[in-house]
Amino acid sequence: MCGIFGCVNHLVETDRRQVIEILVNGLQRLEYRGYDSA
Repeated sequence: MCGIFGCVNHLVETDRRQVIEILVNGLQRLEYRGYDSA
């Protein structure tokens, strides 16, 4: 897994479940990118 992922939640009312869903979705997109960069 190689990449950068972040979630900015500044002054936006979001519950914990939504934040977790965003983070897990982003990590799943990075999980397999079709090649090995090593």
